[in-house]
Amino acid sequence: MVEPPPIALDALLIGSLSPIDDRGTLSGIDKHPTLDPVHLGTTGFAGDHQGDLKRHGGPDKAVHHYPRDHYQIWVDEIGSVARLQQPGAFGENISALGLTESDVAIGDRFRLGEALLEVSQGRQPCWKLNRRFDLPDMARRVQQTGRTGWYYRVIETGMVSPDDRMQRVERRHPEWTVARLWHYLYVDTLNREALSAIADLAILPPNWREYAAKRLQTRAVEDWSRRLDGESPASTPDGAVDGRDRSPPNG
Repeated sequence: MVEPPPIALDALLIGSLSPIDDRGTLSGIDKHPTLDPVHLGTTGFAGDHQGDLKRHGGPDKAVHHYPRDHYQIWVDEIGSVARLQQPGAFGENISALGLTESDVAIGDRFRLGEALLEVSQGRQPCWKLNRRFDLPDMARRVQQTGRTGWYYRVIETGMVSPDDRMQRVERRHPEWTVARLWHYLYVDTLNREALSAIADLAILPPNWREYAAKRLQTRAVEDWSRRLDGESPASTPDGAVDGRDRSPPNG
């Protein structure tokens, strides 16, 4: 199969820690374009920070890519808010046109400058997007639409420049696009055949495979309320619900 042409970066972004709410919760979601080459290590770009290292960052979330293709759709839906006037609105490290969740699959490898990146997982949006956009349901909107972006792990470290182009060099599981994975995690949530395949997909991080395995065992879906809303969920004792998000998917 002939690979598509290289993709130019719209921006390469890094961020320092800053408070995101009235409690002073620190976050690195406020990222800004860099004009200089940056070293990319196994846990991310030099100078890029995450406030909650338990849920953000680490080898399987070293680099966040969010398609600039989605920005105009968001403008059409929520208005021309200031956040959407420049890349970085969603806390992404890589902004580019021409790659979306339907184009990219788990295990796809991309050469970017000296580095080699591998798609590791889709993004699971959290409540910090609500604060960033000043919309109480922004994280839910991102999850429900499937316009989540995705993460890379770093296979080979090296210098990356804003004018470098991304070239896909390998496809390991082309059948498992980020969009397809999203569909079975958030739409057709109790499809046993798909969940079994996800649980067996060794290239996924362990927690994603555990989601699938637990659903197969319990026939229920984990409650997403705390992650999406930033509040303790009113749920059953094991944190599961009846297979549905409280807000049905619309995408």
